[in-house]
Amino acid sequence: MRRTVILEWIKIIFGLLVFSFGVHLTIYANIGLAPWDCLGMGMAKHTPFNYGVSMTIIAVTVLVIDIVMKERVGFGTIIDTLLTGNFVQVFNYLNPFPENKNMWLGIGIMLIGFVFMAIGMWIYMSAQQCCGPRDSLLVGLGKRMPKIPIGIVEVILWAVVLLIGWLLGGPVGIGTLISTFGAGLVMQFVYNIIKFEPRKLKHRDVLTVAKELR
Repeated sequence: MRRTVILEWIKIIFGLLVFSFGVHLTIYANIGLAPWDCLGMGMAKHTPFNYGVSMTIIAVTVLVIDIVMKERVGFGTIIDTLLTGNFVQVFNYLNPFPENKNMWLGIGIMLIGFVFMAIGMWIYMSAQQCCGPRDSLLVGLGKRMPKIPIGIVEVILWAVVLLIGWLLGGPVGIGTLISTFGAGLVMQFVYNIIKFEPRKLKHRDVLTVAKELR
């Protein structure tokens, strides 16, 4: 069992690497950022931290909220919290191409980024060690607002995050709108092709996996 868990951790890390490359592409597109990335960039403008560290701080904060809300937290959640923002930062740093200034090219790059994000999520979610802290936050908020459809809860959460990011100076543009409504559609399209249904996964939390390591 211990070997299986370790292989799952490797799968999670690889999946997050693929996902992070997708996020990097949405940033490189330079047509506006998704709400959480906007918040990370805005925070980086007002602190000594770069985007990667800023996103890690945000993720840790959200993780703490998840724990307070008694949501399920797995090793996948923790690994996501610590690595994703920094992986994106590495890709941003290594990118050899000049800043994109073409809106249509940017839209194409962003859509390709969504595909990589969907594939990355498929890889790391299939390890079944829970999802990222932001997904857990959405679930937790949804439970506390049972009369409001989860999609509306998500829009409210994104709106608050985006507002804070915009006030901090994070990039907002047509890409923000595309990210808000298009990322989920591309993800569903990819999952239909590979026949992946996330709701059928049976996630294990930290305590369950810890027992498997004994």
